[in-house]
Amino acid sequence: MKRALILLALSLTVVVSAQKKISQGVIISKQTMTSDNDQANQQFAMMGDVKSTTFFKGAKSRSEISNPMSGDVTTITDQKTGSILVLMENPMLGKVYMLQNNDVTEEDLKNIKITATGKTKVVLGHTCKQYIITGETQGQSIDMELFTTEAINIASQQTAMLGNKLKGFPLYSIMKMNQMGVNMTITTEVTEIQKEVDVKDKSFSLTPPEGYEKMN
Repeated sequence: MKRALILLALSLTVVVSAQKKISQGVIISKQTMTSDNDQANQQFAMMGDVKSTTFFKGAKSRSEISNPMSGDVTTITDQKTGSILVLMENPMLGKVYMLQNNDVTEEDLKNIKITATGKTKVVLGHTCKQYIITGETQGQSIDMELFTTEAINIASQQTAMLGNKLKGFPLYSIMKMNQMGVNMTITTEVTEIQKEVDVKDKSFSLTPPEGYEKMN
């Protein structure tokens, strides 16, 4: 359950880049969810597109998203240390947090296949390379299509589970997953990049805020 919640939180967030190197800024993206389940599709239609905001500076990032399914989810990542703090707030769980290190081993990666297709997609004027990622890691299946560009030196939530096997950060992605027996497709597209916006260091604190309890 804990692993599934972490993957869900990470799947609903995105870190992106532009072709020109950017040291800090703010990324706005939208996510659209669909399913082969009619009841799930009705719920997704009521939700509409979900907006996420990512702040980044140097090797650190903070992604924020809010929707009726997962509640409020904030994911703070430090690429240098590999530390990830996930803060969640919703009626079922209350205010909880998870703090862990993103240690990816060769054993984790042995069943993952990354294919560079040679195709590209232009997002907000930036040419991105297409990669298809399939396989399984730690009991979780992976089925992703990413369009990435190499410009910002921070970890991407979508590619964090891939270690060093893939360079670049997605400006556009399609992720297929199964949650509680329901097949879901999450399409994430960056709609705005605010370059060189001053982001305060305290935004990336890995100390859980007061009022949050550790998830067991």
